Amino acid sequence: TLSLVISMAKVAKYLKKEDCQGNLVSIVGETSKELTPRDIPIVRDIVEVFPDQLPGAPPNRQVEFTIDLVPGAAPISKAPYRMAPKELQELKSQIQELLKLGFIRPSVLLWGAPVLFVKKKDGTMRICIDYRDLNRLTVKNKYQLPRIEYLFDQLRGARVFSKIDLCLSHFCVFILGLFSLYFPH
Repeated sequence: TLSLVISMAKVAKYLKKEDCQGNLVSIVGETSKELTPRDIPIVRDIVEVFPDQLPGAPPNRQVEFTIDLVPGAAPISKAPYRMAPKELQELKSQIQELLKLGFIRPSVLLWGAPVLFVKKKDGTMRICIDYRDLNRLTVKNKYQLPRIEYLFDQLRGARVFSKIDLCLSHFCVFILGLFSLYFPH
């Protein structure tokens, strides 16, 4: 999937081009009933691939993920950020849930990053881990991102655009080597 955020000025510029059509959809309010996969006709035949609860971390895959660090990088462990009592309670609750689901486990590594919360549209709190210090020690990729104009050219003629937010999908990446203790194998 492709997720872009652009200004209205850019949108107006591209809509003036030939063969370019745009639609703005805004959904306001709440539905009376939360949809489930069983409510969508095309999904009813394959409802087993949409579990109500994730079964835990996925099995080992053939593709393995590593984080390459610059030579001589020493482990970094930062002190936790200060939190309000409500945030601290939410942190404990989310950590207990992630431990129970098997997405995380206690670590004895020398690496550590502080966490913070971002409020979601529905008012709940999303846990975020501040990996900026780790990012400074990673080997950077040598390829550039495509230009926005190229991406719009690829979208020309498209009529359907979607966005998917997989529940807790960021916990489902195994990291080998030094970081493998963070994730169950």
